[in-house]
Amino acid sequence: MTFTQLSDLNSVIGKELGPSEWVTVTQEMINSFAVATLDDQWIHTDIEKAKAHSPFGGPIAHGFLSLSLISHFVGELIHVESAKMGVNYGLNKVRFTSHVPSGARLRMKATLVQVDPYGENGVKMVIDGITEMEGSEKPVCIAQFVALTFE
Repeated sequence: MTFTQLSDLNSVIGKELGPSEWVTVTQEMINSFAVATLDDQWIHTDIEKAKAHSPFGGPIAHGFLSLSLISHFVGELIHVESAKMGVNYGLNKVRFTSHVPSGARLRMKATLVQVDPYGENGVKMVIDGITEMEGSEKPVCIAQFVALTFE
């Protein structure tokens, strides 16, 4: 949804936003995430070993990779024209409820829970997000995300 200014966000508190567009979690993304985070456990990066020995039947994405997509998804779901910048403030609660195989497609639905003034020209938003995987009834990540946005 597009909003003209930050104060317009109050109109959607408690309402579901989305879903976002699908994002394919490629093996290249998984490998790059492993390099960036120094987490190169074989269940993520060794395709043949993961196929042979993983209970998931192949490589899976890091839970934190799925979590890191929240910023992208929120950016698709909430756009404020007057905003000059936004930053991640934190997370109140996170659960990884299902694994994400390499090649899976994810999207997010969100509910804006709270919008509070922050500083002179910003707001702090609390967003309940549910990341879904195409073809699965079970979500892959449930998280309460906190973000700051400034005009």
